[in-house]
Formats: sequence, structure tokens, C-alpha cells
Amino acid sequence: MKILILGSGGREHALAWKISQSDLCEVLFVAPGNGGTAEIATNLSLQLNDKSEILDTVVRLGIDLLVIGPEDPLVNGVVDFLKKEPKLKDLLIVGPSARGALLEGSKDFAKQFMLKYGIPTAAAEIFTKADLEAGKLFLAGLTPPYVLKADGLAGGKGVIITKDLQEAEESLEKLLAGQFGAASENVLIEEFLDGIELSVFVLTDGEAYVILPEAKDYKRIGEADTGPNTGGMGAVSPVSFADAHFMKKVEDKIIVPTIKGIKSEGFDYHGFVFFGLIKVGEEPMVIEYNVRMGDPETEVVMPRIKSDIVPLLVATARGELSDVTVTFEKNVAATVVLVSAGYPGSYETGEKIKMAFIKDENIIPFHAGTVQDDYGLLTQGGRVLAITGLGNHLMEALVKSYKGVESINWKGMNYRKDIGFDLVH
Repeated sequence: MKILILGSGGREHALAWKISQSDLCEVLFVAPGNGGTAEIATNLSLQLNDKSEILDTVVRLGIDLLVIGPEDPLVNGVVDFLKKEPKLKDLLIVGPSARGALLEGSKDFAKQFMLKYGIPTAAAEIFTKADLEAGKLFLAGLTPPYVLKADGLAGGKGVIITKDLQEAEESLEKLLAGQFGAASENVLIEEFLDGIELSVFVLTDGEAYVILPEAKDYKRIGEADTGPNTGGMGAVSPVSFADAHFMKKVEDKIIVPTIKGIKSEGFDYHGFVFFGLIKVGEEPMVIEYNVRMGDPETEVVMPRIKSDIVPLLVATARGELSDVTVTFEKNVAATVVLVSAGYPGSYETGEKIKMAFIKDENIIPFHAGTVQDDYGLLTQGGRVLAITGLGNHLMEALVKSYKGVESINWKGMNYRKDIGFDLVH
């Protein structure tokens, strides 16, 4: 098969790394890709928001399978656009339609969906600029901490949690004044759930589903979960507190009603569902949906899938997922994200990356914001690399990951030194 992955981050490199191992993969393209994907696939210069350019590329290269990595093209309706094209009637696509992608594209839409289908989640209300004073009154009636979420896509940075009412009110004002542009025209204020978070992933064809390995990611920039939210500073899989009994609850109370809801609503949904969950006591609750794989979770999930992933993706696109079996490794994976100085605020790019990398099949460097040029490998983003370590237990995986981290350097490189250690027993 000729396969095209859309996207340029660590998620897309991890997907490319796994897909490239398949005997069914004849040629692999990543658009636009990064310095890491360039080593295992052909990078293509392509604008992810240009549907016509994507269509022309798919036709020109005779692509058989298209895997859409990030959320923006999905929310912008690229799947609907491509499926209307008669020339692409045989194209297999992994990714939901625009209506299905609203589960991530609008926090309000997702919340209403959860309420409709009886999926456990926090109580919440939505406010607009015109409702600013009502929003402040609502905040005053809540028990802190206060949770505010931009309704639309804000690159993982549109969530504010604070214990201070004045700060919450000021955050509401900033969000509604356009802190994230159109994404924060509406703001969801939500009750705070006290518990421990995890991410659960499924592939679905709209009827059947396959549960992939779960993960826990670390969002804050600083050790001990301090400082502002980022797109993710590291992740581990499996998650020790998500035992079989708890995961059965997740399946029965959350996954099954979500897939039934997707079917009942008539969404054209052939792709990933990412459940951002929180364990409150012994009960799982949904914080948010994403309609693609997470990043950096993909960098710990992909190495734990034993099966060839291409038949799984093909079955998802064809609506034949009930016919497929999938097996997983019994290992543990941990990844540590290396970021540019200043991230998640403004940061420099173009720094030369020195990699004295250790040859070890249990240490995998996944690239995110990198580019290869005549001078070598340079930084090109806030999150630059995710170094995944594999082991028989969590500590072994963490040792491998941090061993890999120590062999990399560039001016201003930053990373967290405590990823996963809260789960080491």
C-alpha cells in the first residue's frame, strides 16, 4: 500500500515508525513531517489546512491509505471533502467527519453529547462575552479550584485551573476577550474533579471498537505538576492504577455508550477516539474527548502494539474492525519530552541539536519540532523530541528514557526530571 500520514509532530513520527514496520507498507509519505520522519519516509511540503492541495497530493501519488494525525484538518472537514471526490472512491481514510470531530472541536458539543448518552462527566455551563457577569457569578458559587476551558481548539493550552477566584475571573475576561481567538469566544466553566488522570484510546469504525494501551501524560511544564499547561511533557504506559476491574468500568460506562452515541448520531466515524479520563475514587469520569491520538501518548502506545498496525487501520477505514484481532506487548514504555527554552511561551528555533545517541533498541527517539538541513538537525518547535524507553517494568523504562535524554543537547534544552516517578512503587 501507498500510505500518507498528515502531520508533523511526535505523534506522526510514532505512527510512521509503527506503520513503516508493516509488510503491507510499500511507500510511506508524511506531510509535512519532521527531521525524524525524513529518515523512514518521504516528507512532503503540504499545507494541512489546504484541502485541495491534500486532494491533489493523494491523487498524484496514488495513495491507498490516508491517516490524519492532528485535530485541525478533521475539525475543518477534510474527511468530508475527500469523500465527496469521485476520483477517491477507493481511498481508505482514518479520521472522522467534521460532525464526529466536533467531539473535540467544541467542548460544549462534547458535554451535551455526554449528558445525552449518560456518560459520567463534571457539571458545567457555557458562557459568551455577553454573559461575562453571569460567568463571574457562576464562578463565585463554585467551590475552588475553578476550571475554565476554551470551547474550541487551543492546541492543548486552553484549560485554566486556579484556586484563586480573582484569577479565575480575570482568566474568564481574557479568554472571552480573545486570548485564543475564535476558540475562546465561548468558555466552559466546569466543576473541579479531584482524582488522577489517564488517557484511554480506541479505534472505531462507528460500530465495532478496539481498545489500545492506555497511558498517563504529564501536562505541566514544571516538576511536581507546576507551572502552565503544555501540549505534554512526557507519558507512561501501562498505567498502574488502571487495573482490569477499573478498565471494565471504563469500557461499560464510557466506551460502550460513546460508540453507541456516535452510531445513534449518525456520525461518519472511522478513526481514533481519545478519552481524557479522571479516576475519582474508584469511578472513571470523562474530562474531554479528542478525535485523534494524543501526543506524547502515541510515543508510548505505538511501541506497545505487537500486531501489524496497517491491517488494523485498514479495517477501521473499511468498517471491518469486528474481524480483526490485535495483540499487545507486555512491556512498559515511558517517554520524556525535550522542549525549547521558553516553551510553552515564546521560544527560539533553529538551534543545532547534538545527538550522541546510544544504539539501543529499547531507546527510541521520536522527533516532533525538528528539521534536517545542510547543517544537521535543528530545532523547529516548542516540543522538539520525545525519548521513549522500553523495559519490563516502569523503573527500567524510565532509566532507558533518561539515558537517551542525557545523550542529547542543544542551547536552552529543557525537560522534566520527574516523569513517571509518581507511579513507581
